Amino acid sequence: MDTRFTPAEPPEFATPAEVAASHPAAVRHLGAEAWRVLRIQSEFVEGFGALAQLGKAVAVFGSARTPPASPEYALGEQVGKALVEAGYAVVTGGGPGAMEAANKGAQEAGGVSVGLGIELPFEQGLNPYCDIELNFRYFFVRKTMFVKYAQGFVVLPGGIGTLDELFEALTLVQTRKVTHFPVVLVGRAYWSGMLDWLRDQVVATGKASPKDLDLIHLTDDIDEAVRIIANADKLLDEAEAAARRAKEEAEKRAGR
Repeated sequence: MDTRFTPAEPPEFATPAEVAASHPAAVRHLGAEAWRVLRIQSEFVEGFGALAQLGKAVAVFGSARTPPASPEYALGEQVGKALVEAGYAVVTGGGPGAMEAANKGAQEAGGVSVGLGIELPFEQGLNPYCDIELNFRYFFVRKTMFVKYAQGFVVLPGGIGTLDELFEALTLVQTRKVTHFPVVLVGRAYWSGMLDWLRDQVVATGKASPKDLDLIHLTDDIDEAVRIIANADKLLDEAEAAARRAKEEAEKRAGR
């Protein structure tokens, strides 16, 4: 794309007036919003191309503010290592803290470590433990990559960004946009209060169904977390195999 017509973009959800103000007259004449569509498309194409051959993977989320010397950082390393030993690549947001810990554990265990970064004014790029690196401008493109190429989510203690990723995943599972997709929270002391609130306020007042809480697994045991992912993965494999057999049988009957 000709860089003469792609100046610095306004914020991701800028109004049309903000878009027009940030682009020269030549681009406004061509349609500034159309250029944004091409940028979005290019991010999808780059992500699909880079991750198409990834194989089975698990996305690990957690706080970028987790200190390297903390028990939570060590927990992230152990999660990354355990997932690799179970045969999964590890995908994170590529940042510091818990994300770095999971990438580090995966890489040092000899597995594939993926970082899907996001352009933010206060982030300093991807951590040094990523074998596959992608950087996105648009959050929704990045989120698509997490869900599309992961067999499940492991969620370590985190803040607003982690909660955003957690509840988006739960929404996709609850609405059956994805199936056999386990969401595992690691850290009972950290997450129990949130689950209590969901049960005592959200469910109790009829804003969610009690079975919605069954979508969430809570544990302190890393082996259990990996086992939950693996069991769901096995169910998915069995369901896909059954679907293939049914299709083959239907095709044979039709051929007769």
